[in-house]
Amino acid sequence: MSHTIIEAKNVEKEFGSDDQILKNVDLQVEENEILVLMGPNGVGKTVLLSCLAGGEVPSKGEVEVFGEPASPDRTDVSFLLQEAMGIDRMTGQENIDFYSRIHPNFTDRWMEYVDEFGIEAELDKLVKKYSAGMQRKVELSICLSIEEPVYLLDEPTAGLDLSVIQTLHSIVRDLQAKGKTFVIASHLPSDAEIADRIAFIPDGRVGATGTPEELLDSLPTVVRVDGRGTATKLGEYVVDGELFDDGGETRGFLREDASVEEVREAFGEDGDRVETVDPTYTDMFNYYVHLSE
Repeated sequence: MSHTIIEAKNVEKEFGSDDQILKNVDLQVEENEILVLMGPNGVGKTVLLSCLAGGEVPSKGEVEVFGEPASPDRTDVSFLLQEAMGIDRMTGQENIDFYSRIHPNFTDRWMEYVDEFGIEAELDKLVKKYSAGMQRKVELSICLSIEEPVYLLDEPTAGLDLSVIQTLHSIVRDLQAKGKTFVIASHLPSDAEIADRIAFIPDGRVGATGTPEELLDSLPTVVRVDGRGTATKLGEYVVDGELFDDGGETRGFLREDASVEEVREAFGEDGDRVETVDPTYTDMFNYYVHLSE
């Protein structure tokens, strides 16, 4: 039976009196789970990860890891901070060699990962000449090669294409199968696919929390209108009048006091353009970030 290994209690973090980032955050991480912290950029996900890793000290509240205060001196957490690990003036291989020397629990898994990420032939180039995605692959290869029970990953899929994201998800699941625990911060709905549990952080607070299935099931009915044009009529029938553009269609969340039949009638001859659909992870992200209180 799993148990809590990381716990944040009433955590607040501010940088100056007018810049409060985290607001009364309570969060538990269970052993051997993949917890995804989901929200838009700039809402405090990175700061919260830094508090969990011990790199930032909360202004109020406390963080415990394995029952002890979080500290940067701990060696049981591998923390990947976005765009902070790669050393520009060194090659990819030199970066790997550097971290292998300074970290006592570094393993040779990096050889497997650089092959899976398709970057083996690029390791002799300076990191400053890498694209953002290439640098991310090297940083992930390093971070995930450190043998620790807990991995904190800040926006690990930023700058990666879909096939590489799938590769990373597979690596994370393989490590989880070996008993590892992950906390992953992301603003990309596709990362919900890997989550055992999601905690939405829309504004420095932890909002809706649950399994992807629970959160999807809790959404209001999703209504879509094919094409744009008169799709703005949909705003009269959806939560907060908020519409979301998704390529060639418009989507919204049906209010409890409205029905899809009313929407179709409002569209008249175009009523057949209106339909209810199963919610996607993007719908889930839009609702819990922009609409849910």
